[in-house]
Amino acid sequence: MSNLKAQLTLPAASPEAEVRQRIGITDITIHYGRPYVKGRAIWGNVVPYGFNYLGFGTAKSAPWRAGADYNTTIQFTHEVSIQGNKVPAGKYALFMAPEENGEVVIILSSNTTSWGSYFYDEKEDVLRFKVSAITNGTATEMLTYRFDAVSPTSATVSLHWDTKGIPFTIDVAVNEIVMTGIRNDLRNPKGFQQTTWDSAANYALGIGQLDQALEWIDASINGNFFSKETFVNLSLKSRILEKQGKTEAAQRILQKAIPLGSPDELYRLGIGLIADGQLDKAVDVMQANVKNNKGAFPGHYGLARAFSAKKEFKNALKALEKTGPDTPEHFKPRFERYREQLRNGQDFNVKL
Repeated sequence: MSNLKAQLTLPAASPEAEVRQRIGITDITIHYGRPYVKGRAIWGNVVPYGFNYLGFGTAKSAPWRAGADYNTTIQFTHEVSIQGNKVPAGKYALFMAPEENGEVVIILSSNTTSWGSYFYDEKEDVLRFKVSAITNGTATEMLTYRFDAVSPTSATVSLHWDTKGIPFTIDVAVNEIVMTGIRNDLRNPKGFQQTTWDSAANYALGIGQLDQALEWIDASINGNFFSKETFVNLSLKSRILEKQGKTEAAQRILQKAIPLGSPDELYRLGIGLIADGQLDKAVDVMQANVKNNKGAFPGHYGLARAFSAKKEFKNALKALEKTGPDTPEHFKPRFERYREQLRNGQDFNVKL
C-alpha cells in the first residue's frame, strides 16, 4: 500500500510558492513552502528561538528553514547588496534564527538542495546578518514573502507569518550593471547595428555619463560601416552637447538634424524642449516641422503647444486652427477644450 501511495501526486500540506521582483534588469526570486498557522503558537514554538538540534540530521545547532519542506531559496541574476553586504549573483538557501528579543539572524547558505535545515553547516554560510522583526496589526495565516517596498534601485523583502514580519533590504547597482551589459552588447552581434549605439548613448545620457554618451553617439554618426547621420543620432548628440554646456555646438548639430526628422520625430523633440524649458528652441523646431513636412499632423498641433507654453495664446490658437484633415479623430474633441483654455489665457499643456 505504501508503494501505491508513493506513486501518487498529492497536495502538499505546505504548498510551494515563488515570488519574483525585477530591480532594473536584476531578477530576485524567492522559492519556498507555505505552512499555515492552523491555530498553533508560532514564534517560540513551531519556530523555536535561536539555533537548535532538530532531532534529526547532522546539524547540532540549526536555524529555521524560513518556510516549509525543502530549503527556502533566494536567487539573484546579478550581484546585489543585502543590508549593506555584497552578495554575488547566484542561488542561496535562506535560513532565519529569530530571537525572543525581536532580533533575527538571517543566513544565506550555499547549500540549496537539502530538506529543511537538518543538515545545516555553518561552513556553508555565504552571509550572516541581523535584522529586527516587526509586529503586524493583522495576522497572516499562510507564511508569505512579499516585496513590500520597491524603488528603481532597491526592494524590501519581508517574511510575514502569524503576527510578525521579518524585513530586509536588497540594493542593486542598476546603472553599473546596465552599463556593463551595454559594453558587452556593443562587442557582440548587437553592436553591429547602429540603433544599438543610439540606445547605448541615450541610456548614458539619462544617467549623466555624458562623455561616454558622446563617444557612443559619435560611433553611430561616423567611423563604422553602419555609421550615418540620422535625425535620431544628431538630435541625441545635440542634447548631449547641451548638457555639457556646449550650447553653440548643440545648436549647430540640431540644425543638421531638423531636415531629417519625420513629423512625429520633430514633434517629440519639440515636446522634450518644452519639458526642459527651452521654449524658443521648441517653437523653432515646431515651426520647422510645419514647414518641412507641409503641415502634416502633428505639425500645427505641436506648434500650438510650443506657443501655449510661451504664453503666446493668440499664436497658439491660430496654429491649433490650422490642424488639417489628417488630424486623428480622437484628438478633435479635446481641441475644443484647448481652444477654450487658450481663449481664457490658459496654457493647455498644463492639466487643470
